[in-house]
Amino acid sequence: MFTLAEVASLNDIQPTYRILKPWWDVFMDYLAVVMLMVAIFAGTMQLTKDQVVCLPVLPAPINSKAHATPGNADITTNIPKMESATDQDQDGRMTNEISFGASAVTPDIPLRATYPHADSTAPNQEAKKEKKDPTGRKTNLDFQQYVFINQMCYHLALPWYSKYFPYLALIHTIILMVSSNFWFKYPKTCSKVEHFVSILGKCFESPWTTKALSETACEDSEENKQRITGAQTLPKHVSTSSDEGSPSASTPMINKTGFKFSAEKPVIEVPSMTILDKKDGEQAKALFEKVRKFRAHVEDSDLIYKLYVVQTVIKTAKFIFILCYTANFVNAISFEHVCKPKVEHLTGYEVFECTHNMAYMLKKLLISYISIICVYGFICLYTLFWLFRIPLKEYSFEKVREESSFSDIPDVKNDFAFLLHMVDQYDQLYSKRFGVFLSEVSENKLREISLNHEWTFEKLRQHVSRNAQDKQELHLFMLSGVPDAVFDLTDLDVLKLELIPEAKLPAKISQMTNLQELHLCHCPAKVEQTAFSFLRDHLRCLHVKFTDVAEIPAWVYLLKNLRELYLIGNLNSENNKMIGLESLRELRHLKILHVKSNLTKVPSNITDVAPHLTKLVIHNDGTKLLVLNSLKKMMNVAELELQNCELERIPHAIFSLSNLQELDLKSNNIRTIEEIISFQHLKRLTCLKLWHNKIVTIPPSITHVKNLESLYFSNNKLESLPVAVFSLQKLRCLDVSYNNISMIPVEIGLLQNLQHLHITGNKVDVLPKQLFKCVKLRTLNLGQNCITSLPEKIGQLSQLTQLELKGNCLDRLPAQLGQCRLLKKSGLVVEDHLFDTLPLEVKEALNQDINIPFANGI
Repeated sequence: MFTLAEVASLNDIQPTYRILKPWWDVFMDYLAVVMLMVAIFAGTMQLTKDQVVCLPVLPAPINSKAHATPGNADITTNIPKMESATDQDQDGRMTNEISFGASAVTPDIPLRATYPHADSTAPNQEAKKEKKDPTGRKTNLDFQQYVFINQMCYHLALPWYSKYFPYLALIHTIILMVSSNFWFKYPKTCSKVEHFVSILGKCFESPWTTKALSETACEDSEENKQRITGAQTLPKHVSTSSDEGSPSASTPMINKTGFKFSAEKPVIEVPSMTILDKKDGEQAKALFEKVRKFRAHVEDSDLIYKLYVVQTVIKTAKFIFILCYTANFVNAISFEHVCKPKVEHLTGYEVFECTHNMAYMLKKLLISYISIICVYGFICLYTLFWLFRIPLKEYSFEKVREESSFSDIPDVKNDFAFLLHMVDQYDQLYSKRFGVFLSEVSENKLREISLNHEWTFEKLRQHVSRNAQDKQELHLFMLSGVPDAVFDLTDLDVLKLELIPEAKLPAKISQMTNLQELHLCHCPAKVEQTAFSFLRDHLRCLHVKFTDVAEIPAWVYLLKNLRELYLIGNLNSENNKMIGLESLRELRHLKILHVKSNLTKVPSNITDVAPHLTKLVIHNDGTKLLVLNSLKKMMNVAELELQNCELERIPHAIFSLSNLQELDLKSNNIRTIEEIISFQHLKRLTCLKLWHNKIVTIPPSITHVKNLESLYFSNNKLESLPVAVFSLQKLRCLDVSYNNISMIPVEIGLLQNLQHLHITGNKVDVLPKQLFKCVKLRTLNLGQNCITSLPEKIGQLSQLTQLELKGNCLDRLPAQLGQCRLLKKSGLVVEDHLFDTLPLEVKEALNQDINIPFANGI
């Protein structure tokens, strides 16, 4: 027999799940346990004490000579009255046959009637018995006959329900238990339930929950507020409303002053409740993320709700079924039963009267069971009423929003809503505390508090560095927000904010009087009105890196004193119109516009700032730039860069830019530059960069661009240098590196103003002597060629500071290198073994720059 503990395991739900067990489920669980105990008790009694006792019913008299009365109907007519005889049955057992009286049956008689033919042999038998002693084996056949009849009648006379009631009750109870807790065990629901209970418990016990709700309560009570903050109270203008947490990106934020952190008193002004333990703060941050992911996972289906409805319907149907068939058997259980086992050939009797000793107990247990089932069923009906009375697949936090400052707590639906409805039946405080972790305002407050606690003034000061322009720069990367202590760094020149989605620039930024450059990398920062006024008047350079145009803060287009604007992100043709929604015409002082994107045409709104733009840079990341007509309107542009725009020719629109001084067409597909003759109209053009293209030849018409000072043709397919290039008397820098040039023309000596010559990565094998007439040369890069010897006239280049010879076929260096007074070892790029071929005094002269930071002119 199984124990109660083994069956009770079916109803064993972890204690943590009790918050999802409303009162009716708890009550039904207890009723199920009671039903289980009734079933087990009935089964135990039935197995140990249940039995029937049967006695034969004697046949009615049929012989009139016996003068039988109605009371003697059960006595056979062939048996003499009140006579006894000794008879030996066929097995040799001696039995006593006693005649039956009309009023009683002696229990010691055998269940075998005396037949008429036995009378004739009786005297002989008695004579034999008188002559000899009884012999044979005693078999207790009479007792075995009684046992046999009792067992036969137990199965034939008793109603089946009397015999199987405990087992049926046990099976029904187990089914009801399984139905009650199936949603806690079914894999597709128990995983969500387990996760929900785990998160709910952590949210309930989180210190951040207590702090957030207590601060909300304190807002409504000045007395409580003073009690919490003591003598150090928060400024009245500090707001905890939801408007502060999520202001519009296009409208200035409400005036707000954050908690003050400074070098002198970094934490004194922060109330004691504001500071969380670092571990608690990290746990709260993790809870916000878990709640967000769990909501997204659970809100997409209503499987838990449907499963709970189905199991409730099953329990209700089970109750109706049990009640219907059980009620019919209450009256069928009785103490007396008539049994006709059809074993007359064995016992001599046809009818037996039996008594069932457990009938009374079973009837009482059955009535108790029906009563419990009725109560169970009414609770099931109430549960169904509750399930369909209100929409359980929707849950509103309206009451929580009214009682707290977290007005942005969203309503939830589907299984998430159903679970919260179930929790409310346990304790509504759970959902109220849980709602704190659904609020973005609450999350932002937590981030702000944790951030300010971690990033103090001293820590930020350690991260300040000097950039290439010798400006103080601070780079903040992947923080939850901008620490308040940043705005106490009043001497900061450059502030870089990268991957900070909740960045806010408060009014305290007006303290940073030296701030002129701001970087927003994937950081759609929000600003307050006072902060915006400061940035509008003081900010000079702004870098904005984004993924979509919508991430560009709207206030960027209103910075009227901005000088430089760098936009890096997706500006393809599909959302070009989006950038046009916010015109650049308010940027009246903008001089430099740098766009790194994938444009197919120059955005039309750039023409809003075209009249006063002096530098335009477009890096197009390999997307072909088709329409360039709007460039004609940029009459004042002095520097133009069109890099990686898949251009195949020099755009004609450029020839209209009369003030153009520098043109950079790097990394395009330009093959021919016959249009270069049109540059003669650009009188101010001094720098032409056509590097990283596919140019094969330089046309002679380049000689008409007489004002060129810098010419870059590196990384092309040039095989020779035309003489026309050397007629550019103002040329100071010539870069033809990484081409297929095999010879340097002797006309190079005509470039008396040449200071920088780059021929690295070509096929030059001989250096003409005329090269060394360019006495103003400061940089000479000849690496990765086929040069076999370096002429001694190299000593004539007294201004030389950089000489690259690595990757040639040289076997020695001339000692005349010592005459190049400005050339030091740091500027000499050669193999080590070549450097060792120099005389000792030359090497010592070159090594004199060991204690000099950099050679002059490098």
